[in-house]
Amino acid sequence: MAFVMPLVFAVWVALLNNFVVEKAQFTGVEIGLLQSFREIPGFLAFTAVFLLLVIKEQTLALLALAVTSIGVAITGLFPFEIGLYCTTVIMSIGFHYFETVNQSLTLQWLAKDKAAKFMGQQLAVKSFASLFAYGAIWLLMDYVGIEYHTMYLLAGGLGLVVVVSIWLFFANFQQPSVQHKHMFLRKRYWLYYGLTFLSGARRQIFMVFASFMMVEKFGYSVGEISLLFIINYVFNLFFATKIGGWIAKVGERTALTVEYIGLICVFACYAVVSDPFWAASLYVVDHLFFAMAIAMKTYFQKIADPKDIAATAGVSFTINHIAAVVIPALLGVVWITSPQLVFYIGAGFAVCSLILACNIPTLAAQGNEVRLNPFAWANKKSSLNSTI
Repeated sequence: MAFVMPLVFAVWVALLNNFVVEKAQFTGVEIGLLQSFREIPGFLAFTAVFLLLVIKEQTLALLALAVTSIGVAITGLFPFEIGLYCTTVIMSIGFHYFETVNQSLTLQWLAKDKAAKFMGQQLAVKSFASLFAYGAIWLLMDYVGIEYHTMYLLAGGLGLVVVVSIWLFFANFQQPSVQHKHMFLRKRYWLYYGLTFLSGARRQIFMVFASFMMVEKFGYSVGEISLLFIINYVFNLFFATKIGGWIAKVGERTALTVEYIGLICVFACYAVVSDPFWAASLYVVDHLFFAMAIAMKTYFQKIADPKDIAATAGVSFTINHIAAVVIPALLGVVWITSPQLVFYIGAGFAVCSLILACNIPTLAAQGNEVRLNPFAWANKKSSLNSTI
């Protein structure tokens, strides 16, 4: 399953901008709306828990993969504004539901001492799938000469074939714990919620503004940007599994501390960099740090009640996407007057993340979620007032 999603999604992303301009005559207004529509299912990812009332998580994961594949397959058949909005929403519903359930199943099925390394292996597989997709686009469109709609159909069709194969040939794995099927926010998970929100904010700055800087400030071409993505995926392919093993060895607090200190430096350097080579190097290093975000998921696995994992996966995806909806619009206004300030704000988010990461205990577990708990003091104060 880790292979299928990036395979079809990478094709959708790689072709999107050229396709909507050449075939649908999109301007910045239409592409902005399309990207906003794409984020709405992510913001509503918490609703996945309600589907678990009538369907098993493993089945839901496969259905979400199938919906994503169908959305990608039909994208090229609707080269006009409303059609592209609709196919984007279909694809995005499948994508975000799958990512929510995927995280839940991974944390449930794997032993806590093996989860970090396995997530690194997953990341390596995803990188290989993306590289395969980019290579197929380059070969089939530049040398064979196939059209956009055919490429979309091939990618989505291949995705559906793999999904059907998984459904036919893999067993239905038993759930270790019956999952809660209602929404909740638990006070003892507050540190995980905070780290998730800040992660979404930082990621948007990387995805939106770091890439934009490469084009606007340094004049990188489409081919050069594509090469940067390829380098990023190659690095993940070779190093993600090792990073997962390293996280399992040193622990979540150390891993996240290294990540956030590194990101503070990267964002500060983004603000002042003037050489295109060093800017590209920062971009690659920035992407490599994302692999360390595995530590945030394994931290939650250690502190969570096993029955809470599915519902909390949906809630955390929604929390992450609060930033995805708000940050690009707000910082887009800031960018007009001061691009440097955008990256300093990113460094500020990383500082906040570092402060939170320092509160992760050495041996995180249920009942030992944080080193210092402000809510514990508030509860004691409330109890004392009630007694008085």
